[in-house]
Amino acid sequence: MADTSAQYDAIISQCRDLYTKKMKDYGSAWRILRLPSLTDQIFIKAQRIRGLQQNDVQKVDEGQQSEFIGIINYCIMALIQLDRGVVEQPDLDLAEATSDYDKKIALTKQLMMDKNHDYGEAWRDMRVSSLTDLILQKLLRVKQIEDNQGKTLVSEGIDANYQDMINYAVFALIHLGV
Repeated sequence: MADTSAQYDAIISQCRDLYTKKMKDYGSAWRILRLPSLTDQIFIKAQRIRGLQQNDVQKVDEGQQSEFIGIINYCIMALIQLDRGVVEQPDLDLAEATSDYDKKIALTKQLMMDKNHDYGEAWRDMRVSSLTDLILQKLLRVKQIEDNQGKTLVSEGIDANYQDMINYAVFALIHLGV
C-alpha cells in the first residue's frame, strides 16, 4: 500500500496545483454554487468520460485525465460547501481555500487507506470504465439524496459519496498512468 499512498499523493498534487492556479485566476467564485450545481458539474464530467470510453470519435481535444481531475476538484469544492455553506459573494482567499482543500483530501485519503486495507486493493484489478460507472452511480445517489433534502434512512450521507468519487477518480488516474 506504500505505492498506493505515493501514487495518490502524486495525483492529488497535480489536482491541487490546478485548483490553486484556478483560485489565482478566478478567486473563490465557485463558493456561490449550490450543491446540486456542483453535483451537476461532476455529472457532466463523468458523462463525458463515459462518452470518451464508448465513442470512436472525439471532437474536443481533452481526454479522460483532465475530466477525472475536474471530478476530484469539484468534489473537494462540494465537501467545502457542505462545511461552509453557500455564499452570495466569493469569500475565501487562496490560503483559506487551499487549507480547506488539504483538510478534505487528508480525510478522503485516510478513508481510502482504511478501505484499501479492508478490500485488499481490489481496485487495482478494476477497469477504468468500471470506476467511471461507479462514479456515475454515486452521482445518481447524491442527486437522489439532494432531491430528498439530504435525508437518508439507512444510507451514508452526501459527503461519503463525494469522498468515494474522489477516490475512484484517483484510482482511474493511477490506472491511466497520470
